[in-house]
Parts: sequence; structure tokens; C-alpha cells
Amino acid sequence: MTRNDVTESIVAAKIRKGLSWAEVARTVGQSKEWTTAACLGQMTLNAEQAATVGKLFDLPAEAIQLLQVVPYKGSLPTAVPTDPLIYRFYEMLNVYGTTIKELIHENFGDGIMSAIDFTMNIEKQKDPKGDRVLVTLSGKFLPYKSW
Repeated sequence: MTRNDVTESIVAAKIRKGLSWAEVARTVGQSKEWTTAACLGQMTLNAEQAATVGKLFDLPAEAIQLLQVVPYKGSLPTAVPTDPLIYRFYEMLNVYGTTIKELIHENFGDGIMSAIDFTMNIEKQKDPKGDRVLVTLSGKFLPYKSW
């Protein structure tokens, strides 16, 4: 069994049981964003979280162990994503990446936004012209050091 096999088992069980990621997250006790990333193979679960996910999705002991192994992060199969939704984020970074970089440097100095000390929130915003997707990314600023 591989970590990818575990991910496929989780997704199949989630569909079979008719669960939402928000319901899974409430059971695990973490945000829906972190829990979804963990179940899709991008985060490491502790023993208690892995046991909870294992029970929820009827996973074998080997799968529960694999959920606790630090994963190889980065799940996109190609350098340029082909999935339309993921591609739009790629497109947004191509168009606005230099603007984001410039404004972060102007406001914080020379450094980066952490993707480790990081939170993300995805919400549905009702709008009479068509519902909107609100994505909030919050990462600690990490300045480059001089030595």
C-alpha cells in the first residue's frame, strides 16, 4: 500500500458515505482546509488524528500508519496544471505574482511568506451577480538574514 492508495481509499469512502470535508474536519478536530490537505496526502496526521480518520473511513492498520508518515509534498502531476480550477490559480500567480511579491517586499522588506507557518480559509460569498470564492492565505513573514 502506498500513500496514494490511502488517498484514493479516503476519497472513495468519503463519496460512499456522503461526507463533506467540513464534517470530516469536525470529526478530526482541525480546519476543513488542513484536514482536506491531510486526507489528500499533503500533511502528517498524529496518531490520534490518523486513528480517527482510519475509523471514519474504515481504513486498515497499514493505512493508519501511512497517514502518520511525513509525505512528499506537492501533489500536482504536471508543472503547468491542467485541471481548470487549479490552472486558474496558476494563471493568477502568473499575472499577479510579481505584484504580490512587490507589495510584500514594500510592506515587509526582503523575505518570503511561509507556507509552513500558514493558514488558509475558503468560503462561499453570496452575491446577486453570482456566488464568489473567497480564499484567504495567511503566512508568517520570514525575512532573509544577513551574515
